[in-house]
Order: sequence, then structure tokens, then C-alpha cells
Amino acid sequence: MEDRTAGTSPSGGGRTGRNLPAAIAVGVGLGALVLLTLYTIKELFLLVLVAAVGVGTLELVKAFGTRGIKVPAAPVLAGLVVMQAAAYWGGAVWLVASFAVFAFVLLVWRMFSDGTDGFVRDGTASVFTLFYPPMLAAFAALLLRPEDGDHRVLIFIAVTVASDIGGYAAGVLFGRHKMTAISPKKTWEGFAGSVVACVAVGAWLVSWLLHGALWQGAVIGALAALLATVGDLIESMIKRDLGIKDLGSILPGHGGLMDRLDSLVTTLVPVWILMTLFF
Repeated sequence: MEDRTAGTSPSGGGRTGRNLPAAIAVGVGLGALVLLTLYTIKELFLLVLVAAVGVGTLELVKAFGTRGIKVPAAPVLAGLVVMQAAAYWGGAVWLVASFAVFAFVLLVWRMFSDGTDGFVRDGTASVFTLFYPPMLAAFAALLLRPEDGDHRVLIFIAVTVASDIGGYAAGVLFGRHKMTAISPKKTWEGFAGSVVACVAVGAWLVSWLLHGALWQGAVIGALAALLATVGDLIESMIKRDLGIKDLGSILPGHGGLMDRLDSLVTTLVPVWILMTLFF
């Protein structure tokens, strides 16, 4: 999420440009749902993940449609389900294989659905949509596979959320220096807050839940802060290129599901790699 450091909101956001009470309520609700499913039946968490990523994917498909770019929702959503299952029950090799299969399916689907004009444009956008966010999100299933997978997923989510909270708080309190024109409300002070929060949360949770070294958690946190910011900027670039302000509005105080998933999916793969190497 962006550092909401300027602007006013008629719905209670004040200078943050965000309905903070609604955002907190939604965040608490989502957090409770994640914890309940993650620490009871892992497969229930996967169902929640598939539902959330599915909605985010449909938001992206709809956004492409505003510019006449045709992405078929049905095979992309089918690929999402298959990739999650392949990753959880089969592992990384099956995840990559299922992605390749559905990428080919999308190209064939487009070949027989709407003539030759726009094939490269639509086919490229379709494979991109299969990758971002469905394929990236399937790495959560890889994180979940080990016996301590619930702890690994919790750490991943916690450090990414810490990036948002730390960046938001530091941006509101101290934000002065703009980071990039891609996302005008993002500041270097906010980024520093993200790094501090992520490193602290990562070091604490890795030490507590996985009995790892503090430096291992700090490295995971620092990388999460960097890539969560990159994820925010990637979504901002998509919205700017498509000429739209928001991808969705399903979550009060947050926006669409992609506004929650953007930093998560870009953080997932590197965090999975580090946790695999460390533990």
C-alpha cells in the first residue's frame, strides 16, 4: 500500500486520505480469518487464499478490459486452482509445470476465440495475468507444505503487513521526501519505517516460531520491505498504464483485493527461497 501522507477523505481518512477505522476493522477481520484457517486445517487456508487471489485476478481482468485487452477469466481461474493444488501436493516442479501448461492453454484459447487481430496483445496480457498474481501466490502453498508451514506463512504475512503499517505510520508522521513519481504519496521516510518494522517483526517471529537466528529473521524482513515496496510500485505502474485510479473497491479502507495482494505476491518467492535455505 502507498504511504497516505496527503489529502483529505470525506469518509474519515483526514490527512491520510484513507478511512482508517474501516481499514483497521477489515484488517483485523482478515487477520482473524487467516489465523483461524492457518492453525486449524491448512487446506481451509488454501481455500481462503484461492478465493482472495481469484477476486484480485478478476479485478485485473476487468481493468485490462477497460483498454480493450481481452483476458479470458475462466482458464486463468482454473489455472489458479490447479497451480495451488500442484504446489501444495506436488511441490515446486509441479507448480512450474502447471503454469507452463495453462500458459499454453491461454494462447490456444485466444487463437480460436477472437481472430488474429490483437493476438499478441491479448495473449501476452493473459499469460501475465496467469503469472501475476495466481502463479506467484501459489508459492504460499509451497511455504505451507512443511510441518511448520503454518509458522512460515504467518511470518511471511506478518513481515509484509509490517511493511504496510511501518511505512504508513512513518509516512504520515515524517514523510517529506518523495520516493518516485510512479507513486507520489510514497516517501523515503515511509520506506525507512517499512524497513525498521519488517526487520523487527522478522527477527522476532523467526526467533520465536522457527527457533532461527535473529539475523536470519532480519534478512527476511529487510528483503520483504524492499520487495513489498516494489510490489506497490508495480501495481501503480499497471494502473497508470491502464489509465485507472483503482483496481477495485471491495475492501472498505483498502480498495480492491489487488491492493492487498500487490506487496504479498512480490514478496512471496524470495521469502520462500530464504526460508528454504535457512530452515
